[in-house]
Amino acid sequence: MKVAVVKYNAGNIFSVIHALQRMGVDPLLTDSPMELRNADKVIFPGQGEASNAMHYLRERGLDKVIPSLTQPVLGICIGQQLMCCHSEEGNVDCLGIFDAEVKRFVPVGHEDKIPHMGWNSLQIITDTTRTSLKEEDNKSPFKDDLEGLFVYFVHSYYVPVCKDTATVTEYILPFSSAMQKDNFYATQFHPEKSGAVGQRILRNFLEL
Repeated sequence: MKVAVVKYNAGNIFSVIHALQRMGVDPLLTDSPMELRNADKVIFPGQGEASNAMHYLRERGLDKVIPSLTQPVLGICIGQQLMCCHSEEGNVDCLGIFDAEVKRFVPVGHEDKIPHMGWNSLQIITDTTRTSLKEEDNKSPFKDDLEGLFVYFVHSYYVPVCKDTATVTEYILPFSSAMQKDNFYATQFHPEKSGAVGQRILRNFLEL
């Protein structure tokens, strides 16, 4: 199985590569449109600033390539945010895969710290207007047995709950901790830093 990791000016990419290598997968780090199109799976991870990341993607034509991919694609952290239509971070238009706008957390009380950092739990969405994940269980890395389990977050911006939300987490307000549309999947949390739960999600994705 050929697994490609999108190379762009974002941090934390190598922690994803190391997590995959621990699972016996030797991924290819690339910004080549041809190599991305020829991969069996594509992972779009990273930490960074949205407008700078989009500038890099546009310079290399990846803003057109990534939305056109037909194999399973997994965005992680800023990868999820860049797969949305627009981000308040840098007031930038993004890839437009998910019909949602990325917002900045606004503290409500003195206890609300930004960024949202640490472990938080997942609520699986199974009763929205979209087909329930339980019914399409073999087509999703976000299976019902993840309900209530904890994963690791570091982020100041979030995607509101929308029609493409697959899991919800609460911090200040409910937000999309994972998303799914067609062959595109994404997590706001870091599966590569989420221990056995994160490894299970990565394995679920690789087995799609």
